[in-house]
Amino acid sequence: MNRRNPHTNWCGRDHRCGLGEHRSDEIVVDVPGHARAVLVRVRTAAGREHAEVRVRVALAPGELAARRQLVGLLGDVRQAVTRAAIAARPRPRRAAR
Repeated sequence: MNRRNPHTNWCGRDHRCGLGEHRSDEIVVDVPGHARAVLVRVRTAAGREHAEVRVRVALAPGELAARRQLVGLLGDVRQAVTRAAIAARPRPRRAAR
């Protein structure tokens, strides 16, 4: 990276950084045989920061059970994304007294 866009203290500082983007090491949550989640922190060339999350969950062999799992997973992901988006919103400033 160049001096205009220096590495952050959390940046992986290797091949993951490119085109002005910084990427952290992967944070992995692994439940062998059942599920795996990978989180990466990203700062774009424009300076905006994001969390990139990949999730893999083993589905039940039956179609109905697998669909139920997917509905539950989608609801949980939606709730997590909504909670994170609300937390990232700037708070309104209070008027000076």
